[in-house]
Amino acid sequence: MHATPRPPRRAAARAGAAAALAGVLGVLLSGCGASATRVDGARAAGRAFEQALASRDYAAACALLAPRTREELVEDGRGPCPQALEERRLPVSAAVNSAEVYGRQALVRAEGETLFLSLFGGGWRIVAAGCTPQGDEPYRCDVKGG
Repeated sequence: MHATPRPPRRAAARAGAAAALAGVLGVLLSGCGASATRVDGARAAGRAFEQALASRDYAAACALLAPRTREELVEDGRGPCPQALEERRLPVSAAVNSAEVYGRQALVRAEGETLFLSLFGGGWRIVAAGCTPQGDEPYRCDVKGG
């Protein structure tokens, strides 16, 4: 009866670490290339939000907000969502320039502002709007959820 030789413990540990690293890299890299469907969906949601603002249809714009963002807007504005959103006087963009999707999160750039979105069961929703970069600091957003 021949016993199968065992690899030394260090070699087994290195092999296990290499396999774990390969798994982590695989997960990270698979998130880098978002599907065209997700990118198009995020872009369409950003475009719909901008169009609602442009037409002053604040009820439609509110319907595109994430639940927590809508709640915070109402709490901060001390009124119903459409009224609170109108009071914020968000920039209105004629065009959505780009969309970047990272898993269930997206960044949509429009003329003059950036929108942040999350993918919910019912589709893409705006979690922050009226966002402008602040150099090395985080974006400053006029509307955001917690």
